[in-house]
Amino acid sequence: MTEVSAQRVAGKKAFITGAAGGLGAAIARMLARHGALVFLTDIDEEAVRQVAAAINAGHGAAVAWAAMQNVRDEERWQSVLAEADAAMGGLSVLVNNAGIGALGGVESLTPKEWARVMGVDVDAVYLGCKHALPLLRQHQPASIVNISSLAAFKVDPDYTVYNTAKAAVAALSKSVAIDCARQGIDVRSNSVHPAFIRTGIVEPFFQQLGEHDALRKLTRGIPLRRLGEVDDVAYAVLYLASDESRYITAAELRVDGGASAV
Repeated sequence: MTEVSAQRVAGKKAFITGAAGGLGAAIARMLARHGALVFLTDIDEEAVRQVAAAINAGHGAAVAWAAMQNVRDEERWQSVLAEADAAMGGLSVLVNNAGIGALGGVESLTPKEWARVMGVDVDAVYLGCKHALPLLRQHQPASIVNISSLAAFKVDPDYTVYNTAKAAVAALSKSVAIDCARQGIDVRSNSVHPAFIRTGIVEPFFQQLGEHDALRKLTRGIPLRRLGEVDDVAYAVLYLASDESRYITAAELRVDGGASAV
């Protein structure tokens, strides 16, 4: 790794939700490796603190902090953002990564299941953007990166609420982007849309079907014929968080091996 690449987000101060593992942890590691300070949150406090500790151990300095956060709780959003602001001396990148799903078509989903998924996947993104923007204004150029999904474009009726939520994240990201642009503030907002990524979420497929059959099932609609890795998404976030993407806002970055094109 060259010195230039290691400093792609030098001086940036990033807040990442859902960072106890999977994509969130990979994004935090990637941003820290390329020069950012990172503040990690998750509802699993012990796990997210372990991720932050590992990042600090790898860098030999305090570049990562962690806190428990239920992203559906508006008061907690306000308090934890204040903690991050104090710890890092500001905020210039918000990564709304926390997300969940539920299985079921429109008739079988219960209102409780619908509300739970929409609360984590959509309401939390709204709350994050709403309460982070005052801090982001103070540290322009700044960037909001919302993790959506290929499911925003290619729907499966068995995942009705997840499809709906991820499409809403894409629309919300654009709305925030245009709002900021009209205000004349240098805060960009974009969404990232992964296909299946090799994380704990897909591991049940491998346990049930075995390696060969699980890969065949999960990659059958992906032209590249492979699952994505967490760093495939983390590199996309790195780009959108960096000043390399200063002219990119209201965009949908598809990290899907070509799946949305077929």
